[in-house]
Amino acid sequence: MELPERNLGFLLHDVARLMRKRFEQNARGLGLTRSQCQVLAHLARNEGIQQSGLADILEVEPITLTRLLDRLEEAGFVERRAHATDRRIRQLYLTDKAHPLLADIFTIGAATRGEALEGVAEEDRDRLFALLSSMKANLLAKAAPAAAERSTSNG
Repeated sequence: MELPERNLGFLLHDVARLMRKRFEQNARGLGLTRSQCQVLAHLARNEGIQQSGLADILEVEPITLTRLLDRLEEAGFVERRAHATDRRIRQLYLTDKAHPLLADIFTIGAATRGEALEGVAEEDRDRLFALLSSMKANLLAKAAPAAAERSTSNG
């Protein structure tokens, strides 16, 4: 039986969990949760996106994202705008008030990653990213046919 400390899935999960926890500790002064920071960061890269699309990117349920957006909108960081040609669609945008926060969020993210990679040589960092990128590509390639098969069998 494989030991948990030698199980890649457990280790990746633990590292991701600890990085999220450390980001929250580092970001305490912002007055935002990690999830709210994540919404703002992804929205900065995808302004004008529909709520359902952002929920997909974040891999959260739409109702969870709705609650986060409600709080961010109340705080004046996000606005929902009607689509130009389809009034049923609401597009998401950052407000001017949110933009200064993004620099802080990205700085805290970089600092957190730096803490996680402390003592890891640049060459090892490059190799780590290459290995994880290969693993991601492998899993995406395996998942795509399975997803296509499900959609054709349900249709």
